[in-house]
Amino acid sequence: MRHDFLTLDNGLQLVGEHNSEALSLAAGFFCRTGARDETPAVNGVSHFLEHMMFKGTDKLTYDDINKTFDRIGARYNAFTSEENTVYFGQVIPEFQGDIVALLAEMMRPALRSEDFDMEKNVILEEIAMYEDRPLWVAHDHVRKLHFQDHTLGFAVLGTNDSITGLERDQMAEYFARRYASDNLTFAIAGAYDWEAVTGQVAGLCGGWQPSHATRALPAVSPGGQTTVVTLDRFKQATCYLMAPGVTAQDPRRYTANVAAAAIGSGMTSRLHWALVHPGLAEEASLYHDEEDAAGVYGGMFVCEPERAQEVLDIYRATLAKAQAEGLTEAEVGRAVRRFGTGLAFGAESPLNRLVTVGFDWVYRKAITPVDEVLAELRRVTAADCNALLAERPFDRLSAVCVGPVAELH
Repeated sequence: MRHDFLTLDNGLQLVGEHNSEALSLAAGFFCRTGARDETPAVNGVSHFLEHMMFKGTDKLTYDDINKTFDRIGARYNAFTSEENTVYFGQVIPEFQGDIVALLAEMMRPALRSEDFDMEKNVILEEIAMYEDRPLWVAHDHVRKLHFQDHTLGFAVLGTNDSITGLERDQMAEYFARRYASDNLTFAIAGAYDWEAVTGQVAGLCGGWQPSHATRALPAVSPGGQTTVVTLDRFKQATCYLMAPGVTAQDPRRYTANVAAAAIGSGMTSRLHWALVHPGLAEEASLYHDEEDAAGVYGGMFVCEPERAQEVLDIYRATLAKAQAEGLTEAEVGRAVRRFGTGLAFGAESPLNRLVTVGFDWVYRKAITPVDEVLAELRRVTAADCNALLAERPFDRLSAVCVGPVAELH
C-alpha cells in the first residue's frame, strides 16, 4: 500500500492510496461544501447543484455524460451531506484516463437556465417523497432540535420555500465560491497510475481559480429537548435521538464509535436486549458520527404508537446506566471486533477506500492506512469508553417522535 499527495499551484489537492493487488480503481472529487455552508435563503443549493453537475457542460450534454459512464463500464454516483458533496466513479485501470477526464469536465457545469428550471421540479418532488418516510422526517427534525440555530441543523434537501425561491444566478454564485480549486480535493484509490493521473488533472484543472472559501465553525449548543410530530398517516412511532459526540478531528472518535456500537449496534448490544429482544420495539440502535469541529451520537427506534413513551423511557434508562456504570471489557471487545470487521471488509473495495481516503484528507489532512485504523480500534478499552461516557453526553439528549403520537415527555 502506498499513499500519494500533490497540491497544484491553484490549491487543488490530489491524494491517492495505491493498491497493486486491486483489480479496479475509484476516483472522485470531494467538495468541502454542504448544507452547513448555506444560508436560509439558499438552503438546499448544495444538493440541487449536485443534480445540476450531471445535466451537462459546455462540451457535453446530459446524454453524453451518461453514455460515457456506460461506455467505460463505470460504477458511478454522487452524494451531498451536511458538510460535503462527492462525485465518484469506479472503473478497471484501462479506463483511468476516461473517468478522470469525465469527472473533471463535470466539475465545470453549464448551469443552463432551462436545466435549472426543470431540475427544480425534480428536487421539489424529492422533498415530497422523503416527507412520506418517517425516519427521514424524524432525522431532519431532530437535527434542527439538537443543533438549534447552528447551520448543521439545515436540511440537506432544503425546504419547499427555499427551493421554490432559489434562482439560477444564486446557484452560479454559490458554485463559483464553493467549487473553487482550493476547496476541492481529487482522490483516487486502487490500481492507478499516479504519474499519469497527476499530469492529467494538472492539465485539465490547473486553470481553475481559487476563491479562499472558508467555513464557519461555531460551537454547538445542544437542544436537549423532546418533541412530537403528529402524523396520523404513519402507522408506527418512529423516534430519532441525538446527543453531542466528538469531532472529526478528535482522536477519541474511535472510542466514541466503539462505545456507541456496544450500546446500540448488533444483536448483542444493550439496546437490542432491552427493546428488540423482548418485543417492545421493532428496531433500536445507536451510532456515532463525527463532523467538522462537531460530532453526534445518533439513535433511533420504531415501535407501536401506544408504546412510544415506554420505549423512550427504556432507551433513556439504557443510556443513563451506561453512563453511570460503564461498559464491560467483554462488551467493548465484541464491539471492537464487529466494528473492525466491517472496516476490513469495506477496505477490500477501492470505492469504499476512496470515500475513506477522501474524508481522511478533507477533515484531517492525513490518510490513516487500514491496518493502523484497526490497530487503533484494538487499543480501545472499556476504561477509554467509560471515560468518554463519564462526560454524560446523553444528559443532553434530543428526541423527536414521528407518527400517530400525541405527546411524549
